Amino acid sequence: MSHPRHEGAGVPKTLDSASESLERRRKAHEGERVVGGLKSQKARNWTEKLLTRTTSGLVYALCIFACLFLGKIPTTVLVAAMAWLCGSEFFRMSRLAGRMPNEFVGLFATVLYPLAALARPEAETGITLLLMLACGTWYVLTPRASISDASITLFGAVYTGLLFSSVVTIRSCEPGYDGALLTLGVMGSVWVNDAFAYLVGSKLGKHKLAPRISPNKSWEGLVGGLFGSCIVWTIVWALGVRGIELPLALLAGLLCGCAGVIGDLFESRLKRSVGVKDSGNFMPGHGGLLDRSDSMLFACMTAYFVLHYGGIL
Repeated sequence: MSHPRHEGAGVPKTLDSASESLERRRKAHEGERVVGGLKSQKARNWTEKLLTRTTSGLVYALCIFACLFLGKIPTTVLVAAMAWLCGSEFFRMSRLAGRMPNEFVGLFATVLYPLAALARPEAETGITLLLMLACGTWYVLTPRASISDASITLFGAVYTGLLFSSVVTIRSCEPGYDGALLTLGVMGSVWVNDAFAYLVGSKLGKHKLAPRISPNKSWEGLVGGLFGSCIVWTIVWALGVRGIELPLALLAGLLCGCAGVIGDLFESRLKRSVGVKDSGNFMPGHGGLLDRSDSMLFACMTAYFVLHYGGIL
């Protein structure tokens, strides 16, 4: 004798089973969900970081591009502001290391360096002498100050202000588009160097360059970065900017690429010495402005010397 079938009896059972299955899966992955380890969470976080980093990097690049082509005065104002921010981040890290530099003197000189480069490059020597005199006077009159504090005050201004002023000097060589293109080429070679080094290093990097300072850097990435830098300088030569010849362009690409890597490792060691991941949080997705400019500082000053002794400036 057959039992009567209740209408819809199988539906609740099926829904209940599916709900129970989903609940079991949810509980099984609860630990991963709490720490953000689920694939969907990782994908969302990666996308957010990429968009944040790309947007802030694009704004940064557009500001520089606009100021370079507006002229040497807007470039000087931008460089002075960037130097001040980088100097501020440097002195902040110095204080984390237990030092007590005179930030007022250091930052004041940091801003003066780009302004002096706009007026006359030789004026930077006068800024350095005045800075040394100010640091010496402060050291004599301040019992709590150590020689390390005075030295860091001097070094911070030179590291950020003097090195950054090379951008102003290069831009001032020609008020028209040639000066803008040359400066853009110098800075662009640093950006492309970093990008190529990251791409090649992440795919092919096997031999560590400086594992104690920057574990992610590799010799393969270094070669890739130098190649990218030389490409940009070759474009500068192909465009006929300031009459640069190909041998000088390739030399500039190699030297600026190497100097940029040293600048990057230099700042990485600074951060490791004080136990911080980023020099600041000025640029979302990139950290501090000094994190974004560490390679630029050394590379642009190197470019200045190559171009100066190459007869271009």
